[in-house]
Amino acid sequence: MLDLASKIGINYGRRGNNLPSPYQSINFIKSIKAGHVKLYDADPESLTLLSQTNLYVTITVPNHQITALSSNQTIADEWVRTNILPYYPQTQIRFVLVGNEILSYNSGNVSVNLVPAMRKIVNSLRLHGIHNIKVGTPLAMDSLRSSFPPSNGTFREEITGPVMLPLLKFLNGTNSYFFLNVHPYFRWSRNPMNTSLDFALFQGHSTYTDPQTGLVYRNLLDQMLDSVLFAMTKLGYPHMRLAISETGWPNFGDIDETGANILNAATYNRNLIKKMSASPPIGTPSRPGLPIPTFVFSLFNENQKSGSGTQRHWGILHPDGSPIYDVDFTGQTPLTGFNPLPKPTNNVPYKGQVWCVPVEGANETELEETLRMACAQSNTTCAALAPGRECYEPVSIYWHASYALNSYWAQFRNQSIQCFFNGLAHETTTNPGEPFFVVSKFRPK
Repeated sequence: MLDLASKIGINYGRRGNNLPSPYQSINFIKSIKAGHVKLYDADPESLTLLSQTNLYVTITVPNHQITALSSNQTIADEWVRTNILPYYPQTQIRFVLVGNEILSYNSGNVSVNLVPAMRKIVNSLRLHGIHNIKVGTPLAMDSLRSSFPPSNGTFREEITGPVMLPLLKFLNGTNSYFFLNVHPYFRWSRNPMNTSLDFALFQGHSTYTDPQTGLVYRNLLDQMLDSVLFAMTKLGYPHMRLAISETGWPNFGDIDETGANILNAATYNRNLIKKMSASPPIGTPSRPGLPIPTFVFSLFNENQKSGSGTQRHWGILHPDGSPIYDVDFTGQTPLTGFNPLPKPTNNVPYKGQVWCVPVEGANETELEETLRMACAQSNTTCAALAPGRECYEPVSIYWHASYALNSYWAQFRNQSIQCFFNGLAHETTTNPGEPFFVVSKFRPK
């Protein structure tokens, strides 16, 4: 599958209310010269349209279907009959990924069912004489207990016996890949003062030497990949093939999400593609020459994703197909051949104050429901909104919601509460003013 490794893929997610049709989206994928597309489902329309292309295709079993698939071979057979046989081989399906980051959720029962579900899908594929579709599952970096230095890479103890050993045995026995969702952005942005941004973006001359192995690292991605390779080696699988099911860099984010900007996103993905499409393959310091199939995350910004601002801003294209920034999926364009992008201002942590306010034109009925939710969480969140208190007037849903959302966010943000509220709110550095936003009430980030 060396040809597969040399074809950079793109993740095509559809969690947005402003995205183009599958027909338009697939034409956009062809126009950027991606060689492979990964779907987060097995959408019939997309799979039919992809039969008219030369794209390799990866499809995904949703997390909620894993337990049923693991329990009954008949259910797995039906899944294959419905989602693969009508399209294959005209649609060049190469991978079936069972679940997505299943070990990142508190779903012990589902994770134990992961490998049995994968095994039943392989059984069904072989029943139909299909041997070149590989089955895997994408895991995140949080499957590791330790990842630094890379030679310390070790899987979490609680998943090693019940999940990782059976998974590695299965992948090895079926000659499949260990799929990894790996995002250096998150590793770097948690402590941007300790790691060079250039090191995270594959540029500059800074290096890191692993004190145990003497291996020299010139970028953060290689460090993270090698930590997984070392972890697999410790479990007896030193030659497991690795694939990157997601990697990228956000082009925008909340005010406190340092380094989320277009220039960094363009730099990361351009350098990533140059490295991963090199011939012969570059590999990593612990496995030089290792070809690594790689999928960039993602095709579009997806505005219906929850969480912080970066969650909705990983795309490389606007909904009309125009580029957010230029990138060449063939890796042939010299890095100096792209149009210059404006210099960002958020590559260092923001030190000022931040407020959480409703977006302009927010639906009043939805605001009222969110206001009630916020006020119900704590006796102190909305105390100032009580009749006769300092923020009671003017009496309107918008202004009461403005106070409540900001108060709730300021009170619980250290528990990972985001200023999003299903798209009703956003962060601002502009003090909304009296009577609702007494400066002393709100902490800077």
